[in-house]
Amino acid sequence: MILGATAGSPVPMVNRKTLRRTLLWAAVAGVIGLGVAIALGQPVAGLLGLLGLALGAANARAAQVSVARYSDRGEFSKGRFAISVLGRLGVITVIALGCAVLLRPTGLAVFAGLAVFQLLTIVSAMLPLVKEIRQS
Repeated sequence: MILGATAGSPVPMVNRKTLRRTLLWAAVAGVIGLGVAIALGQPVAGLLGLLGLALGAANARAAQVSVARYSDRGEFSKGRFAISVLGRLGVITVIALGCAVLLRPTGLAVFAGLAVFQLLTIVSAMLPLVKEIRQS
């Protein structure tokens, strides 16, 4: 299952291998981030950063499952797919905003975790493309 690419296109692909690699990197980043936060006397910020990473991971996995489910069906409803995506992103946004508002300023670490996960996803998806370019 591939997201974001068709056969022969140079668009980065997010497949199971890419997701596994991203999850591994996110776990490492989370442990390092928690360690740094604890060393700086901000363990709650470290835990909220982990929450952001976990929300990013849950979203990536849910997106992968959602795309696979909709691509396996003979009929594809863009409306139902869009509602699924918006609902998932809405839940993540409510959780992140809730943490940011209720646990201010430390709660902003949730957004940092989400941003780090997105960066790791982009880097992980770009690796096969960079490898292919180097081989050309």
